[in-house]
Amino acid sequence: MSGFLLEGKDLTKEFPAGGNKTVHAVSNVSLGLNEGETLGLVGESGCGKSTLGRMMIRALKPTSGEVFFRGRSLTAMSDREFAAVRRRFQMIFQDPYASLNPRMTVRSLIAEPLETHRICSGKKETTEKVLELMDAVGVPGDFLYRYPHQFSGGQRQRIGIARAIAQSPEVIVCDEPVSALDVSVRNQILNLLSDLRKTRGLTYLFISHDLSVVRHISDRVCVMFLGKICESGPTEEIWSSPAHPYTSFLLRAVPKADPKRRTDASALLTGEIPSPIDPPAGCRFHTRCPYAGKICAQEEPPLRTWGERTVACHFPLNR
Repeated sequence: MSGFLLEGKDLTKEFPAGGNKTVHAVSNVSLGLNEGETLGLVGESGCGKSTLGRMMIRALKPTSGEVFFRGRSLTAMSDREFAAVRRRFQMIFQDPYASLNPRMTVRSLIAEPLETHRICSGKKETTEKVLELMDAVGVPGDFLYRYPHQFSGGQRQRIGIARAIAQSPEVIVCDEPVSALDVSVRNQILNLLSDLRKTRGLTYLFISHDLSVVRHISDRVCVMFLGKICESGPTEEIWSSPAHPYTSFLLRAVPKADPKRRTDASALLTGEIPSPIDPPAGCRFHTRCPYAGKICAQEEPPLRTWGERTVACHFPLNR
């Protein structure tokens, strides 16, 4: 037993791209979530973060590999077996404008999972539960019969969060949950997610390309590049001493309120941007890495472990 609440082992996902071409979205990735933690999953758009998150809760079937929940294989379960544990996993989506049915009231939106899984015994109890969930996420009960178009983006995301926690899940995949919101609203939603994690014993897989957001909410961070894991470890340890060159460039590229740092050319990546249809041999980052040696183009670096850190690099930094 690994001790992880939710664990993906050697997960691979490939998509047909027309003709004989294949998109290698995720390639042989292993990932584990400890109970009660928030694991941040970061990387550029298109690196496979969302695909990996969906595979972790069996919302997307992997091409190969397995997912385990409390030691039981989710991928090996029949549909009937999985239906019994499905409510333990939920998602919060990126776009609160698209994730809510515009024809349904707030009551109907939040009540839907309660009614589907027969969690409440009648309409009165369902309405009481909906009001309880609305209060938990900071949506006034007076808005019970309003429609999504009558809310701001932040309020819609709160409604989406209420739907996600309605079935008392154990794991929630947060897929860019604040990227579509105004900056002034982001911290409110992040603080709400943190509070719900503590009060309800939730475990989050938090997917984002915004490093400042990930640092704010995550206990551990996992960095992806072109469908592979580059580095993972405790959040502050990675921020203070990144070991993979790609992680270092990501952190240096974060905007700072300092005019002298705005044109720092050393923080910019150069070289060819590889394609997930035809990823380079060896280390997938070597075509853009200023520290790459001959071995980087020939051999894929294994994930090495130093304490709580894992790094896939032939020439790691700060080591």
